[in-house]
Amino acid sequence: MKKMLIVEDDQIVGNIYRHKFQVEGFQVALATDGEAGLIAVKEIKPDVVILDLMLPKLNGVEILKKMRAEPTTKSIPVIVLSNAYLSSLVQEAWKAGANHCMIKASCTPKQLIELVNRTLGAPPAAQAPAPDPALPKSAQAPAATSAKKPRPPGSLEDDTAFQTELRQTFLRSAPDHVAQLRGMLQAFIKSEGDTARLPRLFTLYRQVHSLTSNSAVAGLTSVAKMSSALEALLKELYEKPKNLNASTMRTVAHTIDFLAVLLEHSSTQDPDSFPPPNIMVVDDEAISRRAVIYALEKANLKCVSVEDPKTALTMLAENRFDLIFLDVDMPGMSGFELCAKLRVLPAHARTPVVFVTGLTDFESRARSTLSGGNDLIAKPFLFMELAVKSLTLILKSQLRITGH
Repeated sequence: MKKMLIVEDDQIVGNIYRHKFQVEGFQVALATDGEAGLIAVKEIKPDVVILDLMLPKLNGVEILKKMRAEPTTKSIPVIVLSNAYLSSLVQEAWKAGANHCMIKASCTPKQLIELVNRTLGAPPAAQAPAPDPALPKSAQAPAATSAKKPRPPGSLEDDTAFQTELRQTFLRSAPDHVAQLRGMLQAFIKSEGDTARLPRLFTLYRQVHSLTSNSAVAGLTSVAKMSSALEALLKELYEKPKNLNASTMRTVAHTIDFLAVLLEHSSTQDPDSFPPPNIMVVDDEAISRRAVIYALEKANLKCVSVEDPKTALTMLAENRFDLIFLDVDMPGMSGFELCAKLRVLPAHARTPVVFVTGLTDFESRARSTLSGGNDLIAKPFLFMELAVKSLTLILKSQLRITGH
């Protein structure tokens, strides 16, 4: 029997992974923090390790480095689970010796099982473990009887039933998740001084991290992607508290509110099946355009960049776009004027428009609203803040298409 170690700080997610791999015939150990994970690696000498990168006490990259430095553990295959928006951390994991890196928000237990089996060369013989009352019935190993051959663990039918029940279980607890997030945000906003504020911000970040993990294993891809983007923003704000301001905290609050809407919508359909959005960026300054494009790339979003506002208006009249970013101070036509003109176009009467500008006074904010804009981001901006806003507006627009 192959031995596996799962290092995952979310106990619920860890137990789900553990039981699914036990069904597949693995002997599985679970560690819920980095220090415990490193001790377990040395003691158990597993055949494979599944490692979350965002862990308390010792992160996944540090564990990898220590494993690769030890002769007895340096050759153990390690599959890393990470946040798609923390690309620098993923690169560190590759350099430290990860064998595979999976994006947590889009990785289902079935996909993880397939990757582990490929990594080890062949799936192990399945042995049914004892029932675990903490998990959905469909996640339990089927009991063998003399009258009927048991359904193969990991089969499509078995996995579909498991995912369906897991999704329903998660969605029943979703209102409590959102209520906790809102309570933590309010506690942070009311706190004064970094000594009180930063620990509360970290607690909020860890709660969003847990939401990402739980929604991912439940197969709610859009919720997981939105949550993981917010998680990355909160991590950056915690590590660089100088970036905490009214704009970033407004973005955090709006995103939490939208997660509640997205969770409610996901009870009927997950909007991840929509085609990739078309996005336009209009700015006469090349450096500013490149900054917006880079932020969108962090959210895995592609865009068309335009220097001239008149050219942009012609393109908007001929093509449909799902999201538009506008500079304000441009030659020939201001961003406010361009926004007012595009609102007359039937295809763009409700298209989300975000102004990205150095003009942040009250009059500019008022004009952005009066011209038909949905939001305003001040230059210079955090890349992750713009990425989070982009994902929120795109998903909101897609939900509106379906009548929500």
